Amino acid sequence: MFHAHSLPGRPESEWQPLSDHLTAVSELAADAAGKFGAAGAGAWAGRLHDLGKYTEAYQRRIRGTGPKVDHASAGARMLVELATAATTRTAELDRLVARIVAHAIAGHHTGLPDSLGTAGALAERMTNDLAALDPVWREEIATEPPRLWPDLDFRDPGVRDGALAFFGRMVFSALVDADWRDTEAFYARAEGRAIDRDWPKLGTVVDGLLARFDAHMGSLAGPESGTPLNMLRAEILAHVRAGAGREPGLFTLTVPTGGGKTLASLAFALEHARRLGLDRIVYAIPFTSIIEQTAAVFRDVLGDDMVLEHHSSLDETKFVDPESRDKLRLAMEDWAAPVVVTTNVQLFESLWSHKPSRCRRLHNLARAVIVLDEAQTIPLHVLRPCVAAIRELAARYGSSVVLCTATQPALDAERFEGGLALGPGRELAPDPARLHRALVRVRLERVGDLDDEALLDALEGVAQGLVVVNSRAHALALWRAARARGLTGVVHLSTRRHARDRQTALAAIRVALKTGAPCRLIATSLVEAGVDIDFPRVWRAEAGLDQIVQAAGRCNREGKNPVEESIVTVFRAPDHPSPREIRSFAADLGRIADRHDDLTAPAAIADYFGEVYWRKGADLDRDHVLEAFRLSGREPDFCYRTVGERFRLVESEMSPVIVPTDEAARAVIRALAAENPIPPGVGARRLQPWLVQVPRKAFGELVALGHVRFVREDRWEQQFAELITSRLYDPDCGLLWEEAGDLGLDRAII
Repeated sequence: MFHAHSLPGRPESEWQPLSDHLTAVSELAADAAGKFGAAGAGAWAGRLHDLGKYTEAYQRRIRGTGPKVDHASAGARMLVELATAATTRTAELDRLVARIVAHAIAGHHTGLPDSLGTAGALAERMTNDLAALDPVWREEIATEPPRLWPDLDFRDPGVRDGALAFFGRMVFSALVDADWRDTEAFYARAEGRAIDRDWPKLGTVVDGLLARFDAHMGSLAGPESGTPLNMLRAEILAHVRAGAGREPGLFTLTVPTGGGKTLASLAFALEHARRLGLDRIVYAIPFTSIIEQTAAVFRDVLGDDMVLEHHSSLDETKFVDPESRDKLRLAMEDWAAPVVVTTNVQLFESLWSHKPSRCRRLHNLARAVIVLDEAQTIPLHVLRPCVAAIRELAARYGSSVVLCTATQPALDAERFEGGLALGPGRELAPDPARLHRALVRVRLERVGDLDDEALLDALEGVAQGLVVVNSRAHALALWRAARARGLTGVVHLSTRRHARDRQTALAAIRVALKTGAPCRLIATSLVEAGVDIDFPRVWRAEAGLDQIVQAAGRCNREGKNPVEESIVTVFRAPDHPSPREIRSFAADLGRIADRHDDLTAPAAIADYFGEVYWRKGADLDRDHVLEAFRLSGREPDFCYRTVGERFRLVESEMSPVIVPTDEAARAVIRALAAENPIPPGVGARRLQPWLVQVPRKAFGELVALGHVRFVREDRWEQQFAELITSRLYDPDCGLLWEEAGDLGLDRAII
């Protein structure tokens, strides 16, 4: 008997037979890949993925008496051999797919390999000496000629090679998820425990979710429902929802700040999924600072058990040991929930990853409604790869992608090389230009230089005002100067403060704004996207037009003040020069400013993005990601691992530090340090509200000086870095890592 998985200490009759595992994984992978017309490729990937376990060497390994064995390469090699020997009508196409799917089989534990050239590349693994397979495998696994070519159209030569590589990654996703699910099910049965993370299918609950949405909107009705603003929001919602019956594909939702686009996009997603029978809704948000807020709104509307919130600054993938049963406990979420709220980082880095733990979820993006909130925030250095991934999901995987923003980036194919097919009828909002005119709430003034003293003079002249600057250092210095001057109601808000303190501060700010109490907020750009605050005056340090428009959305948001008095002042900060990239965006704005009377209008925003894209040019795919996937004749030359290792959405030399300022955080740390610890993925998510991102150099100094220690480093390595010198964290202004050298180790709090 050949076994796939063992149960140490229990008789082998209770172990999982290899043929049972291969059959189950084949069926699960076929089902997952069948959603995008690739059931054959999924089935064969599952059938052969563990073929190398049909060896005496592996069976000794599973019994604990032999060394580690490569059991994945045999299946990759066999699939190519079977396809090469086939003489069916589709044999030539099947041979190409076999070479692509071979990457998935070979990498189902270690990650998708490159085709050629690098260590562990597929070409090398296909020629290595492998242990001989026991002939019994042919009796236990059918070996008819494989039918692999998917029901997908790859005829467009402009995108064919990249599309085939993307297809290989999607099959890899289906295989990895199937493998992990069957393995998990086997151990759960053996241990007599239930698997408690199954989610309802969206199709079975969507009618109820729409009913809940309607009830929620009804609960918002009140005396102000008849105001012009709320009537316009109702018009937008009705129009967006009425468009939900359109064919799946690419959409834009261009609604000015304050127009209710978040709830409108959710309504469209629910109605679109219901009408077209789509499988889930994935809402991607650029900033962790607002993801919890959005997820909380969705839970309030749809219910706690319908929404998966997935984000973490702690890298859970470090803990996934694919050869260990612990992988079942530590596995990342697979995004099988009806509604997923995640970050752009998780979405796009997963789409270009080579790691099993990240790619596992990708097949659940097929036949989904994917809403990209604040679509203009996709970083420019990866814009072309991100656009290419969006295009693939919409073109070949039955998904609808909604670019949702007040400042729509110019990503249509007519204005952006390699752009999206955003033809007539793909805008969901009713006449964005008219909406902009109806929702104009502010007046922009560009004033040139404004040093800190002059800025504080201006802030002192108002009871309530918001200042947004371009760095944490400037925000902190300005806040300290305002406090020294004696200004009342001064609040500092930046990512120096952890999310829990920021949420507390925002709640207090909203109360002050509502009651008319003094409130002078000095913040970084984290307040600009999705943070519902409404100041009568705003000052914004020079930046790109999209950021200025977002800052303007925090001024006179509800339209209760006259437009002429609701001024957004755009200034240069000579005391704190902007980072070079932000200065470049400000220069892009300067080049188009004279062409537009209203810089916040959709036409001006499109013109601005066109200027940015023209200037950046080749830097929109700076790492040449799209060039890394090519066919050489009928042979794939796909650099899966190389791209996965270098593709990063956020170029941040930052490290997360846990700042446990209350008992809830300390309880999670104790649970991670316990003899029977909680899974690190659970700990990572629970600790999210107490994380502060610290520059890498400063992080090293904090560790070296003894201000930061690692929670159970022997178990979790250097994953959980805890601040133990509490005096370095001020609840009002955050973590002051610059002062670490002035303090000794505070052993009283260890």
